[in-house]
Amino acid sequence: MSATVAALRDLQIFKGLTDHELDLMAEICERKRYESGEYIFREGEPGNRLFIVVEGEVRISRQIPGAGEEALAVLKTGAVFGEMAVFDRSERSTDAISHGGTGVVTISRAEFEMLLDFHRDIAYKVLWSVVRVLSARLRATNDSLRSVLAMSMF
Repeated sequence: MSATVAALRDLQIFKGLTDHELDLMAEICERKRYESGEYIFREGEPGNRLFIVVEGEVRISRQIPGAGEEALAVLKTGAVFGEMAVFDRSERSTDAISHGGTGVVTISRAEFEMLLDFHRDIAYKVLWSVVRVLSARLRATNDSLRSVLAMSMF
């Protein structure tokens, strides 16, 4: 099993894929390396790739006018990022910066869409997994907002 297939196998959005389907997914992956502090992408850029952290960390942040950088999250090995812009064809909503040197596996939107078009069984499994992941994120955001609102009432 290749290192790329092993990285894909552990990701929530590729859970349920067979070994053959993971091999097909791995064929469209590209490995990249970023030095510490190097931008992987910037807010406002076209979102044409999703990324999987396979080594190191990635800092997700935004620039706040008059205040500088606000770090939103630090992603570790196994995290997927940049997928929202790939799925909804929008611009990047944050910056992604290598935090201490980072290795990623990346998949372009064009190749991802082509694979899903030609392999409907993979598309079905992946898209349902994405729905579950995004639903879990929305629930977590709702819970956080509920906590913030509850604390602000005191």
